[in-house]
Amino acid sequence: MTQLATGDGSSSPSLHPVGSLPPDRGRLRKQPKRQYGRGSRGIAGIIGLLVVWEFVPRAGIVDPRFLPPASEVIATLIADFGLATFWLAVGDTMLAWAVGLLTAAALAVVLGFSIGSSMFLRKLTHFTVEFLRPIPSVALIPLAVLLFGVRVESTLLLVVYASFWQVFIQVLYGVADVDNVAMQTAKSYGLGTMARIRHVVFPTTLPYLMTGARLAASVALILAITAELVIGAPGLGREIALAQSGGSISGMYSLVLATGLIGVAINLAMRFIERKALSWHSSIRSEVIA
Repeated sequence: MTQLATGDGSSSPSLHPVGSLPPDRGRLRKQPKRQYGRGSRGIAGIIGLLVVWEFVPRAGIVDPRFLPPASEVIATLIADFGLATFWLAVGDTMLAWAVGLLTAAALAVVLGFSIGSSMFLRKLTHFTVEFLRPIPSVALIPLAVLLFGVRVESTLLLVVYASFWQVFIQVLYGVADVDNVAMQTAKSYGLGTMARIRHVVFPTTLPYLMTGARLAASVALILAITAELVIGAPGLGREIALAQSGGSISGMYSLVLATGLIGVAINLAMRFIERKALSWHSSIRSEVIA
């Protein structure tokens, strides 16, 4: 045990032996190993799924004409990577996803902070929000086709509508969760409206906002693919429909697999952004040192 000097000149044993790490630092060093374990289990799960997928059609449990083996689908997907049409479709889908998500998030943040900060506006819009929010976005497909035909604008309409509510409701919850004592204290210190929003409202709302953005990112991809699949707008959804109608079952499944990979990449990216944006928040810090 090492000795620590006290205020009266005496010494006392230190909390940790020489060469040891404090508990928090020890846990911090163990975290990468735990994350590696999680990644290994995830990879093992994917491999297990692929093995089952390969076995089921080859064993005759499912007709291979309707569900080709995983190896055949993966080979088709690898071949698609070398096709310009594939990447054009991916680009169309990701463009609709990104523009729709950003538009929805911007509208939701502005309206969420404006309405959430006013009790009068919250009461005034409560019934309208509860009426519009449950309407499924796919129910707007006929309207989108009438307004924009089979262009990308139809996809954007559905993506914006579906993603908007994910972020908007979370922002409302976040603004409502602001501590009234903190707001009154900020007022007593002479902080103006914008300063209170910056230093009190926004830090409280940010975790809700990031959760809404992460959920909206997945919803936006789902609606983009759905719109392309049903309406025929440019993108991976339309390519899936064309492959199915043309009898290219392996090609259809390879495109479905590609959409799944894109969804995983989006989710990982949004979680990374969330951790970076909320690195100061207790929920993220507890994950690091737990």
